[in-house]
Amino acid sequence: MRPSRPSIHLVAVAALAVGLLAASCGSSSSTTSAGTTEAGPTTTVPDAPGALRLVTHDSFAVSDAVLQAFETETGIKVEIVHDGDAVEMVNKAILTKDDPQGDVLFGIDSNTLTKAFDAQLFEPYESPGLATVDPSYQLDTEHRVTPIDHGDVCLNYDKAWFSAKGLQPPTSMDDLTSTTYKGDLVTENPATSTPGLAFLLATVAKYGNDGWQGYWKDLRANQVSVVDGWEAAYYTSFSGSSGKGDKPIVVSYATSPPAEVLDADPPPADAPTGVIEDSCFRQIEFAGVLTGSKRPAAAQRFIDFLLSNEFQDDVPPNMYVLPVSSTATVPATFAKYSADPADPLSLPSDQIGADSSDWIDAWTRTVLG
Repeated sequence: MRPSRPSIHLVAVAALAVGLLAASCGSSSSTTSAGTTEAGPTTTVPDAPGALRLVTHDSFAVSDAVLQAFETETGIKVEIVHDGDAVEMVNKAILTKDDPQGDVLFGIDSNTLTKAFDAQLFEPYESPGLATVDPSYQLDTEHRVTPIDHGDVCLNYDKAWFSAKGLQPPTSMDDLTSTTYKGDLVTENPATSTPGLAFLLATVAKYGNDGWQGYWKDLRANQVSVVDGWEAAYYTSFSGSSGKGDKPIVVSYATSPPAEVLDADPPPADAPTGVIEDSCFRQIEFAGVLTGSKRPAAAQRFIDFLLSNEFQDDVPPNMYVLPVSSTATVPATFAKYSADPADPLSLPSDQIGADSSDWIDAWTRTVLG
């Protein structure tokens, strides 16, 4: 997954009449302008004038033509507000929930849902676009959030670095505790980074409550490097990216190898990076209508757009993750070079919600001291 920072769209225009918007984005049940599905008649409250504000993480990207087509079709102008890493973004949204900084939040993932639900961060909305989404991605039966994309967080390695050293790259998480790979790994802090959190959860899933802290003690003894976010890890520390750092192993994504192929000019005959498949942890990203949105009907319409084929087809080449819609098209480069673990690591979302704070605290004591 390669973050991109598209230009922020700063515009202001009155939204379309709510009746038209609500009719175009409603589900089989009637929907209030706040997006809450209920059995009774719809209460129509006009959206506030101005642009729809999309609060998202720094990795969000969409082709200008795709976004402009949405704006032209609907009359809804979109202002994109990039708000740091996904964990930072969600924390800020919770802190400002009584005076929300936007209308839609994109980029909360399956590992951080519970605290957002506890904070009542989202208004429920069931998009008709969910008809094309496999139920395995629909983790919230109340539809407070809508699945948009998915990917596996995995250890990546730099093939050329290991070849130049005459070393075999690691093939498992266990290998990283060997002195052969001393000082070779960079990971993200799970308190500030979603891939960092996913890798922490991968160690819990693999080694259990009795073993994961011991694994991290071994990684610390083997001089693991920790940075705040994915961009710093991948583009600054990792040797296999454009940043040309000194760490040949990084916590990234199963789709990072095809990203490297697409970024190269000319394209290489093979992906320059590889994936350690036994480390992969499944991650699903969601979007939701923020509670207190001033433009709830436009926000619902935007959720529908995120599930449209136009946006879903645009996901892989821009955000280097995979669409959730069964009718979306995945580029051939992704099909060829992405790792596809048969049985990625996972944990129940309710367990993550109940225990992740304690795991992060224990990780911090163990690894950072």
